[in-house]
Amino acid sequence: MGPQRIVCLTEEPTETLYALGEQDRIVGISGFTVRPAIARREKPKVSAFTSAKIGEILKLQPDFVVGFSDIQAEIASALIKHGIEVWISNHRSVAGILDYVCRLGALVGAGEKANAYAEDLRRGLDAIAEASTRLKRRPRVYFEEWDEPPISGIQWVAEIVRIAGGDDIFPERAAEPLARQRILEDPDEVIRRAPDIVFGSWCGKKFRPEKVAARRGWDAIPAVRDGELHEIKSPMILQPGPAALTDGVRAIAEVIQRWADRRG
Repeated sequence: MGPQRIVCLTEEPTETLYALGEQDRIVGISGFTVRPAIARREKPKVSAFTSAKIGEILKLQPDFVVGFSDIQAEIASALIKHGIEVWISNHRSVAGILDYVCRLGALVGAGEKANAYAEDLRRGLDAIAEASTRLKRRPRVYFEEWDEPPISGIQWVAEIVRIAGGDDIFPERAAEPLARQRILEDPDEVIRRAPDIVFGSWCGKKFRPEKVAARRGWDAIPAVRDGELHEIKSPMILQPGPAALTDGVRAIAEVIQRWADRRG
């Protein structure tokens, strides 16, 4: 049967469980959840990302709590001290997201459905990757997670860019799991690496392309010169769950396709 009263501290377990048809098990969600939209309407919101309403969670009497990353370690610790079973995933790659879907499904007793769903996600990625092989040119891509200070994209984002037909200009930083390790101490390095496309996803804050274009010396960057500054909404790409492997990768692929067509 698996757990029957689940609290999701981030969006990706909520989206995954809804996709598997297991949403009736969810009794509480993150306040940052936007996918699926119905979850916000029908589930109580009991956590942010770095904080949670421990008392409210305990009132829900969960038999399983799901969270993500070391950033939620203190929340997990507090719940564990109250005898709650907690699973904190820490995946950072596309393969990790697919594995996460399978593991979460197995943990809640829906392993077969989860495996089938993960395979559907994989086939969608394979189709986009195959289409990208027909591009006339591959753009150099800078993905910015935050602007002050500038933080480059995490591993799954760099991999999604590659699947969609682009090449991330900071592959060495994408391999770093923590945001502080991806801070660009010298933003002029973006100028030197000359991206053709800039994607901005400022983690819940609206991307401002005019602010990016006005940075000192950035008018020399091909992406700025050609007006290739694009926002990807953070719930679509910065959550390590199904959204990134569906709407996120498609949004990036569409921009890259248009860029390549103009230069074909």
